Amino acid sequence: MLKGAADTAGLEHFKYDDAIVKRFVVATVLWGFVAFLAGVLIATQLASWKLNLGLPWTSFGRLRPLHTNAAIFAFAGNAVFAGIYYSTQRLLKARMFSDALSKFHFWGWQGIIVAAAVTLVLGFTTGKEYAELEWPIDIAIAVVWVAFGVNFFGTLVRRRERHLYVSIWFYIATIVTVAILHIVNSVSVPVTFWKSYPVYAGVQDALVQWWYGHNAVAFFLTTPFLGLMYYFMPKAAERPVYSYRLSIIHFWSLVFIYIWAGPHHLLYTALPEWAQTLGMVFSVMLIAPSWGGMINGLLTLRGAWDRLRTDPILKFLVAGITFYGMATFEGPMMSIKSVNLLAHYTDWIIAHVHAGALGWNGFITFGMIYWLVPRLWKTELYSVKLATAHFWLGFLGIILYMASMYVSGITQGLMWRALDGSGRLAYPDFVETVVRIVPLYWVRMVGGLLFLSGSVLMIYNLWLTIARAPKEAKEEVFAAPALHPLPVPALIAADRTPHRMLEGLPMVFTVLSVLAILVGSFIEIAPSFLAHDYVEANPVRADGQRRIKPYTGLELSGRDIYVREGCYVCHSQMVRPTQAETLRYGTFSRAEESVYDRPFQWGSKRTGPDLARVGGKYPDFWHFRHMADPREMVQGSIMPAYPWLLKDRLDLSSLERKLKVMRSLGVPYSDHDIERAEVEARAQALEIARGLESSGTPQGMHEKEIVALIAYLQRLGRDFTSRSGK
Repeated sequence: MLKGAADTAGLEHFKYDDAIVKRFVVATVLWGFVAFLAGVLIATQLASWKLNLGLPWTSFGRLRPLHTNAAIFAFAGNAVFAGIYYSTQRLLKARMFSDALSKFHFWGWQGIIVAAAVTLVLGFTTGKEYAELEWPIDIAIAVVWVAFGVNFFGTLVRRRERHLYVSIWFYIATIVTVAILHIVNSVSVPVTFWKSYPVYAGVQDALVQWWYGHNAVAFFLTTPFLGLMYYFMPKAAERPVYSYRLSIIHFWSLVFIYIWAGPHHLLYTALPEWAQTLGMVFSVMLIAPSWGGMINGLLTLRGAWDRLRTDPILKFLVAGITFYGMATFEGPMMSIKSVNLLAHYTDWIIAHVHAGALGWNGFITFGMIYWLVPRLWKTELYSVKLATAHFWLGFLGIILYMASMYVSGITQGLMWRALDGSGRLAYPDFVETVVRIVPLYWVRMVGGLLFLSGSVLMIYNLWLTIARAPKEAKEEVFAAPALHPLPVPALIAADRTPHRMLEGLPMVFTVLSVLAILVGSFIEIAPSFLAHDYVEANPVRADGQRRIKPYTGLELSGRDIYVREGCYVCHSQMVRPTQAETLRYGTFSRAEESVYDRPFQWGSKRTGPDLARVGGKYPDFWHFRHMADPREMVQGSIMPAYPWLLKDRLDLSSLERKLKVMRSLGVPYSDHDIERAEVEARAQALEIARGLESSGTPQGMHEKEIVALIAYLQRLGRDFTSRSGK
């Protein structure tokens, strides 16, 4: 590429839009601080329950989704956009297709982040992990993402470079796949402006959710960052990428295999065995392409290893790629059923997730930003020493975080399934495990605090770097020959390999990428919609009653409160078919039990015990006191108190509409059920309140939210009356 504005025959002159890159870089840094701060706060809340402060908007259940959304979509999302906007323009030798779309993308995405932060804290949530945002925000995400896609593919069409570098391949896969994942998983029917129910239920919802959830990690936190790695590692190392051929194998095998792996989040659940096995097999296969990418990234540094001692940018990039290799080895190993049985629902999963989020995504982002900022603002980095200090603070923080959670997770897994010589549970009380691991939560908090401190150093360093930049830097003008489209025969003649030819046909490349991810998606998900026996039927018995009954209006309202308060982030509702689990919780869970659950509540983490069989285990008064002060009923509990449930008025104004929506989705509510929904709900609430009053609670509880939550908790597992454990 030539610089300058000289009139050279056959060349077109253009400027890059770096203003949009600057905006995304600043947003990345600021939202990163918010995400890390929220992470430290909720980590501290697990170590000291008092920091929940007894307020709804500061409780762990509401702040944890805020943290995950801030880390994934605010921090990592803005980092991805900054890197894509910078590298795409230079790889294609073209300014972005539309400055207006770039600005719309930036401000639209920031608006979505703010809306997410506000609504999640207020309790407006779908209860679907990594997809908690309600339907108006989901629509906004789709609109902004489409605008981003139009801008990106418009730039592809107007490019001046015929062949697409490997980073562009990963960007293409990211844009099209994330759009498909988001739209399919977010389909829901609104009840009110901030309340909806997903169209999927039970097993279907679980399968679609973790097809989305796992591949959100794959195509939002992996493929775009691989694209950034392939661009910024060679730039920082001043070396070409190690192997073009390996990058081809890496890309196509990764996008094809990754999409199949979602069911490994549902091993030992009510998901059909064939789907679990399929997910496990493809998860293990993921090691090969993932490590191919890691090797390609690390070997790009060949000949420049001596610079690693003094260059903090290379430190971040190399450590980030190494964490990627660790996480992509550990993930497939944890997908093996025998390992998963120990690891699932424990803090081991948390260690694994943060190896990727902090080590891979975080360090690649930090390395990219330290490389970008001096070039964008035409200055030198204020302090290399501060950047190096940031690296070591972040690295030590990750090590402390992961080590504490590995020990905690393995401790949980071993204690939960430990049996004594007579075949009984060695640790029958769940809280025995909780008490043992609280010190490790303090260690995790210290690790998170170190990581946060490193980000504060980065903010200070970048602030002073930008402050020293010249106030008015002249924009560079570039020149390159126009790209003239060639017919396919000419492309074949011009390119020696089929893949080089394919790189000259970006729309064909995009279609093939879509097909690669649709094959596995269809094979895994379609049977749940096409096969009648995929979920065991919910038969009508001889007395005309269904084995699994729909929730009553009050129970449904209580379930919505349960989801609103984020109880699902600490409690599962899935008893696995193992001796220890059935001894502890009762009969193992079956598919038909979740047939009316929107969203499903199988859970992914047990900070507290499983609740699938909790109905009838304790009297109503126990639940009342437990929500008011958990430690009064369970000494050593780290669960936050929910005093507002005893004060806030139960709102049943939309109950009739809720039942109508549920009926439209297949729940067998009659006209009578719908017409009398509020009346019958209040009658059930009054019955529960009278029982509570007889035990000494204040009067008037029938008008409070607590009675609805009690009704829901007492319903769980009651359709399966046989219980074999505590």
